[in-house]
Amino acid sequence: MVGAGFMEHEFLRSFVLILGVSAAVVFLLHRLKIPSVAGFLIAGTIIGPGGTGLVKDVHAVEVLAEIGVILLLFTIGIEFSIPRLLRMKKAVIAGGGMQVLLTVAISAAIAFLASGALKKSVFFGFLIALSSTAIVLKMLVERGETDSPQGRLMTGTLIFQDLCAVFFMLLIPSFSGMGIRLADIAVQVVMAVFVIAVVLLSARWVVPGLLHQVVHTRSRELFIITVIFLCFGIALLTSLAGLSLALGAFIAGLVISDSEYAHQATSDVLPFKDSFMGLFFVSVGMLLNVRYIADHYLLIAAAVTLMFTLKIVTGTVSGLVAGFPVRTSVHSGLGLAQIGEFSFVLAVAGKSAGIITEDFYHVFLSASVVTMIATPFVLGAAPSWSDRFAARLRLHAGSRMPDAEKFCPGMQGHVIVVGFGLNGRHLSRVLREAKIPYVVLEINNDTVREMKKKGEPIYYGDGTSREVLLKLGVEKAKMLVIAISDPASSRRIVSMGRHEQPGIRIIVRTRYLAEVDDLMALGADEVIPEEFETSVEIFSRVLRHYHVPVNVITEYIEAVREDGYRALRTAEVPSTRLAERFELLRGVETETYLIKEGEKIDGRSIGGLRLRTKTGATVVSVQRGDSIHYNPSPGFVLKAGDVILLIGSKEDLYRAFEFFKSGSPPDAEGGEVP
Repeated sequence: MVGAGFMEHEFLRSFVLILGVSAAVVFLLHRLKIPSVAGFLIAGTIIGPGGTGLVKDVHAVEVLAEIGVILLLFTIGIEFSIPRLLRMKKAVIAGGGMQVLLTVAISAAIAFLASGALKKSVFFGFLIALSSTAIVLKMLVERGETDSPQGRLMTGTLIFQDLCAVFFMLLIPSFSGMGIRLADIAVQVVMAVFVIAVVLLSARWVVPGLLHQVVHTRSRELFIITVIFLCFGIALLTSLAGLSLALGAFIAGLVISDSEYAHQATSDVLPFKDSFMGLFFVSVGMLLNVRYIADHYLLIAAAVTLMFTLKIVTGTVSGLVAGFPVRTSVHSGLGLAQIGEFSFVLAVAGKSAGIITEDFYHVFLSASVVTMIATPFVLGAAPSWSDRFAARLRLHAGSRMPDAEKFCPGMQGHVIVVGFGLNGRHLSRVLREAKIPYVVLEINNDTVREMKKKGEPIYYGDGTSREVLLKLGVEKAKMLVIAISDPASSRRIVSMGRHEQPGIRIIVRTRYLAEVDDLMALGADEVIPEEFETSVEIFSRVLRHYHVPVNVITEYIEAVREDGYRALRTAEVPSTRLAERFELLRGVETETYLIKEGEKIDGRSIGGLRLRTKTGATVVSVQRGDSIHYNPSPGFVLKAGDVILLIGSKEDLYRAFEFFKSGSPPDAEGGEVP
């Protein structure tokens, strides 16, 4: 009992140290504008066995860290949904497949030239091919780039890598000389496919019903427990089939994503995910042995350089093969340049099987953790680096797009729409119906081909390219609308659009309010953040519910859009007085009535009907054809086909309708209004 108590005390001490040091380091680096992921990794390096040695029980921390990875992938799976994942098949199969194939082949070739051992060289390729799902996806979420082109490409590649990790593990016995039966691999593959199929089918037939019954109890605690059970249960089930826990958690998220309870599940799991996720990065940092790096710094520096160079090249090439633009492919290559956490599992298994030596393991481990620590900084610089590379490549290769006159013949005063997502599609439809000339630029080649067949003036190209904007006739355009989910690209397009055409009006759709100031400083005339417009819609509906006049609501909306949230803090809304004033309208209804041929009111004047006297209802307006007559005079003659707008209580309107049909209103004591 004493020993158990001491172990618990030691674990609690280690846990407190991890939280305290991590908080201090992350806070310090936050002041220096360094991402929190780097802070957790550095904190783990400081307090781990290879640093100061304040925390020695790394295994206990790794257990909690695994929970963080599971919860991270679970919440990301909820955000993705199965239909969205299916739309990413090109990024998963073409991008991920080419990245893994190229990385394994080139790494193995380099290792074989150095060692002459084929199996060990191929195993080395396996280790290099995998990237860090946890780090990359967390960075994409923090930067709001999960739905950007590079975000989709990186996510698709990471999913393919996680699937490949299963086969890499299955092949270890054959690389160690123990031999392996193909039947065993086939059984494992069939089992994995079967489990995934069962899990995905449950997303349609089992999980929605289960969650509905749980929600019906109105117990928040039961709902949270059920969601966490589904998360860890499905992750465990898929891991028993040979898949990684992280991939299983991602699939668990997909299972819940299509239900109406997905958003609530995300909000309930989020606090747990953020807490445990920090422990994962700390545990990775603990793997780094500072003393070993100091003794072998040249060898480790060479390994880090080789890993980064190789993976940037293969990541870029795979993106190009999958049909993504140069800038997006380079950005993705930079983001996937680190070594993944599952590579550590492979390395441990390879060391136990005698495939790699103890020295190689330590060099690989040290270099891999260094690549992980560098990832936040590399991803932060990726937009500018990829822009520069793409610009230089275009400069040397020249633009493949048609000349401006062939591209937009005789077009001027037109609208350039960058991005053909939901917002771009709606805008294009409105512009087409309004007979306003426009041209669309889209980076998804499949979308371009599909919409081109439907007659849409859409072209494939990267809006961050000056040459592409010139081909679109930006110097003659009247308006530039940027509707993409890539903050870095949006900023660059705004800057170039303003430089090429100082008089053009630039409207940008962005996801977060924090991006508004930067975009306005670069030259945008209007920035419409999604979260901001949502808040405007909410408060305007609240004011309407309290019967605040439409013109007052409009003034508040305009003030907020011009001056941001400061207008909400300074404006005094006379809500109490307005609400009291409009209490007089409680119970007042409006309704319309179509006059048909042969009805007794056809051909009679409003004054002659004495409608208000007989029924209590009042005619507010009359629509005749395309024209509307507001507050019609008593002498206004009604005709068949007119649509009358009436105001009054429900009872008044009921009596008016009966009067229109029969020529005389029902008694005041008449039947109830249906």
